[in-house]
Amino acid sequence: MALEHVPVAPLPPERFRELLGDRYGELEQTIARGRELFSGRAVWHVNSTARGGGVAELLQSLLAYARGGGVDTRWVVVGGNPDFFQITKRIHNHLHGSAGDGGSLGDAEHRIYDETLRENAAELARTVASPDIVFLHDPQTAGLVAPVRETGATVVWRCHVGLDLPNDLARTAWDFLRGYVEDADAYVFSRKEFVWEGLDTDKVWIVAPSIDAFSPKNQELSLESVNAILAVAGLRHDGDVTAARFLREDGTPGRVDRPAEIFQDELIPDDAPLITQVSRWDRLKDPMGVVRGFVENLESAEAHLLLAGPSVAAVTDDPEGADVLAEVDRYRRELEGGVRSRVHLATLPMEDVQENAAIVNAIQRRSDIVVQKSLAEGFGLTVAEAMWKSQPVVATKRGGIQDQIVDGESGLLLDDPLDLEAMAGALLQVLGDRTYAQELGDAARRRVEDHFLGTRHLIQYEQMLADLLSQLGSRR
Repeated sequence: MALEHVPVAPLPPERFRELLGDRYGELEQTIARGRELFSGRAVWHVNSTARGGGVAELLQSLLAYARGGGVDTRWVVVGGNPDFFQITKRIHNHLHGSAGDGGSLGDAEHRIYDETLRENAAELARTVASPDIVFLHDPQTAGLVAPVRETGATVVWRCHVGLDLPNDLARTAWDFLRGYVEDADAYVFSRKEFVWEGLDTDKVWIVAPSIDAFSPKNQELSLESVNAILAVAGLRHDGDVTAARFLREDGTPGRVDRPAEIFQDELIPDDAPLITQVSRWDRLKDPMGVVRGFVENLESAEAHLLLAGPSVAAVTDDPEGADVLAEVDRYRRELEGGVRSRVHLATLPMEDVQENAAIVNAIQRRSDIVVQKSLAEGFGLTVAEAMWKSQPVVATKRGGIQDQIVDGESGLLLDDPLDLEAMAGALLQVLGDRTYAQELGDAARRRVEDHFLGTRHLIQYEQMLADLLSQLGSRR
């Protein structure tokens, strides 16, 4: 259960110069201030997995650009056992207002949680120095706040999940975590609606997540590369496998070699409209609802549906993934043959996270519509990723999704995530009007460029930490 130290290779922030144009000057100034502000300090980020899920994906690029800008950025992952991750998944679900597995969050769960993090805390405390800054991400790391603060380091607890209108389940999770996180020097939430009742508002900062325009998941791909990558993955017939190319984070060439695990009766025809949802195999992403909405309401359309997510064996901090995938595939296999042939499930290889990202990139670029039918959502990076590719997105009005999409302008928002007919109606509207679909996609790309690129994220973090260190310096 020891900490895993994840290598962070530097990426040059200068690659944004052409994309940002005149706005690049602000980033340049931020980098210069950051070099001075963080001189002699390490900036740590601690979470629960190095692969799978939005937090890991966010850290992969954000920390690399910070290191490329001259900051000593470090990334560590806490170790845990199945009981620990079952409890933290329960907390995660409660924070989203969902009962999850229905288990309790009482004294027994506190003991398991504390015992699991004790060894992680001791190891981390031996390495962190008093000038350092430590970001602790999500419920899995909340128990590290006190021992890390004892080193004299500045501690920021970053919560990526929440609920627009809290219920008793969410408050139960708050109560479980509150004693751990209250003493942090600052709290960062993705949106103001997620901020817990009773927290010191003077310590609260709002920072929305972001995407990396140049990562393997978001970089431009030629049609030849898209087709080749999908062929290697097992989703289409023909493709020159030598063309299944992408650029790795460091600019060196990469190639997709590993197939996905595919659950389907036949391959996706090249001329078939494709509706896709990319997400973890999580009930809060409602993959079953997506399939049911498609099957029950789009039978007359010639569209195909693809649900794609990470290999369930590779995402160690989500014990429910395998069960969710099995439930969806069981439903798929029981469908009548004609409609069953138009439903595809894919679990994507995770041995190489950049290869995985390139497959997601190709899938999203092949799609005619990208769906995100979340019952609850922290932010939903897959939405911004699809928008960046100028794809029309149909998504539920939950969490940070509604911050990304302007309804009817840069995508379509569904008020009720359980209304399958409304979902189908939105899909048919976009499928039936190519001009409208293109207008939505073009506006989506512009919105991401203006609001959700990683450069904005880096600037906000530098400003936040500059203010925080100034405040703490005056108090200590």
